[in-house]
Amino acid sequence: MSDVTLYDYFRSSAGYRVRIALNLKRVAYDRVEISLVQGEQRRAEHLARNPQGLVPALALSDGTVLTQSLAMLDWLDGTCPEPRLFPSDPLARAQAMAQALVIVADIHPIDNLRVLQRLESQFGADAGAKADWYRHWIALGLDALEANAPTDGFFGGAAPGVVDCCLVPQLYNARRFELDLSPWPKLVAIDARAACLPAFAAAHPDRVADRMAPAA
Repeated sequence: MSDVTLYDYFRSSAGYRVRIALNLKRVAYDRVEISLVQGEQRRAEHLARNPQGLVPALALSDGTVLTQSLAMLDWLDGTCPEPRLFPSDPLARAQAMAQALVIVADIHPIDNLRVLQRLESQFGADAGAKADWYRHWIALGLDALEANAPTDGFFGGAAPGVVDCCLVPQLYNARRFELDLSPWPKLVAIDARAACLPAFAAAHPDRVADRMAPAA
């Protein structure tokens, strides 16, 4: 595979999970920063890639553009089978998908930037109220994941899988919003093990920010 371009924002948890997956699959890719705080996701050139005006977007060499991070991970598993992100067994795959969706569908969408901005513009939420909102929804999701988390290895087993690709960015966000993670020791341990892997370390927002060109 070649000529894959990822359009994302360095702090986007959806983009972060795709960067991890691309690294795990050893897929070389170009990266284009789309600044959410500067509103670049709403510019015409990005809306042509993704009419939702969201990141990430993954442009393939044939001109196809994929949207939605979980769909990208599924496509990667279909085109680059090893290492697997989703289990091949149908039941195990459904269980992994359900755990990933706790983050992708239940935590992330109501905590992303456009929702926080709406809370402010429509309901007058200040920074403290938005942070409380953010932490509340993360905590509910982490409670569910902790209950089913393994005590050793990863959600994916001996090697990380789709749930781990989603979990690590979510814990990064939790720390940014100063959520005390002590109630979820198994999740914190998984995150620590993942941090030791080059694929995860290279995808970290701090590493991505270091590679960004300075503003003109």
